[in-house]
Amino acid sequence: MSDIDWLAPWLADWRAVGEPIAQQVAMGCPQYQALNMPHLAPVRFVPQDDLPEGQAYEDFIFATGQVPTREGLHDFFNALCWMHFPLAKQRLNQLQAQEIARAGVGQVRGKLRDAATVFDENALLVQASDALWAALTDHRWAAALLGLRSEWAHTRLWIFGHAALEKAVQPYKSITVHMWRVPQDVLPQDIDAWLARDLSEAKLSKKPFSPLPLLGVPGWWPDNEDPSFYADTSVFRPKRRPSAKEKPHADQDYEPLS
Repeated sequence: MSDIDWLAPWLADWRAVGEPIAQQVAMGCPQYQALNMPHLAPVRFVPQDDLPEGQAYEDFIFATGQVPTREGLHDFFNALCWMHFPLAKQRLNQLQAQEIARAGVGQVRGKLRDAATVFDENALLVQASDALWAALTDHRWAAALLGLRSEWAHTRLWIFGHAALEKAVQPYKSITVHMWRVPQDVLPQDIDAWLARDLSEAKLSKKPFSPLPLLGVPGWWPDNEDPSFYADTSVFRPKRRPSAKEKPHADQDYEPLS
């Protein structure tokens, strides 16, 4: 927990709640106990050993309202997300549990569970203008991140993915998040309720994600003040069009989840 830079811009929405909890953990409090102290989540956090052998993680949460929690950053940020986006997290868990009840737990998650997992681990909510969104999703990086740079001052961003936040504790250039668009008329205080409604089976199954290298966000990393930062095509990749032989939802631009 001592590695977390709470002044990092991607943690601006998380610091007020997260920093005091991290301090409790750093002083020796078991992580699941510290996470329960604020009473901000609609679930309770319990030790990982409380998850019965053979029961799916998502199914256990849905059935008991308890989240098995390991020590460490990954589950720490997952718990903070439960506090910041309780309705959306409940919706994702509902979708996962319903799919497990329908299809069981196999080696392959299936389209819906896979998409829900990608969202849960790696989503970045973006409230952008039409011009900026079009440039981002078409991977016109120079236009989006340099030509339209002034727009980022009033583009609202919310990090949802807890795996993305874990990676960003030790930032590196290729950290890539999965953007999910928020309409311009959604107010910040309504984002959780809106997202819970927007996370439909039909929409998730289509995987309407678009990748964005996290440290490319203007104002989020000092090196991106130099335009040459965006010239690295191994990170800021051009749009790849799927071939006729590929599945419609295939997208090689996504960074695999760790």
